[in-house]
Amino acid sequence: MRRILLIRLGAMGDIIHALPAAAALGSAPHTHLTWLVEPKWRSLLEGSGAANQLLELNRRDLLPSLRALREKSFHLIIDLQGLIKSALAAFASRSPRRLGYAYPQLREKPAGVFYTQRILTTSPHIVDRHLEIARAAGAPSQPARFPLPDGAPEGDLPSQPFVLANPHAGWISKQWPLQRYAELARLLDAQLRMPLVLNCSPAGAPQLKSVPGVHLHVSSLAGLIHATRRATAVVGVDSGPLHLAAALGLPGVAIFGPTDPARNGPYGQSIAVLRSPTAATTYKRIPETLPCMQNISATRVFELLQSKLAATLPN
Repeated sequence: MRRILLIRLGAMGDIIHALPAAAALGSAPHTHLTWLVEPKWRSLLEGSGAANQLLELNRRDLLPSLRALREKSFHLIIDLQGLIKSALAAFASRSPRRLGYAYPQLREKPAGVFYTQRILTTSPHIVDRHLEIARAAGAPSQPARFPLPDGAPEGDLPSQPFVLANPHAGWISKQWPLQRYAELARLLDAQLRMPLVLNCSPAGAPQLKSVPGVHLHVSSLAGLIHATRRATAVVGVDSGPLHLAAALGLPGVAIFGPTDPARNGPYGQSIAVLRSPTAATTYKRIPETLPCMQNISATRVFELLQSKLAATLPN
């Protein structure tokens, strides 16, 4: 049995983007795949079938996590995170073979010191880059597949078809102004009789309660997965919930600003991307909504969403 450890610690969208690589690696005969993940994101993988086993890297209690890695005796480590902390975990495993990205493609270049093999990928999108790494490790070539758990119902959702949106993102600069969601909700109600559901964690609820005309859905990650499976369509920004919807093949609209949709956009063809011509690609975490995000109107989002719905819903 070939024992492989896949390292992708977080965050939500990044883990979703790594799922096809895990599926490809796990499909190889006589392979046992373990995934190293931060505790916060374990529920995104548990019950999905993406890996045979899950291990946690708990930064607050690091030594037991590293001991568990050493005890497993892996034949191969694949680090898709590309950070010093993930590369150190790979090195601590004492595996004789450790794969990662080549120096130009690493987020933290010193991480490459800890790999025994560095792969320079050529694909534009990160999902396909991860698949290139998986193939270099011996995985069969196959179409991207996203094994995901079912989720669990939480909170209150409309009984009729609805559009789901998740306004929050890891960086404020990637967010669309909240007033635009109120404008979009009015358009959806007036022209399609379809409610707009805003999903958030309990911590984000106080801010979203101020948005008029929307249905607020507060949930954990399991509840978000269930709500996304229930949704008719989605509107999103560059964040984990958008990539979840793309992985599930939902129609929708993605609003992009400072990040590059060619690399980090919704995978597949079900979700259309809107990006202002004035947007500059930068991965700086600026604590304010950028003009390129403010320039995208609710009317433009609604028109594109309506066309995506027309193409997918039965007459």
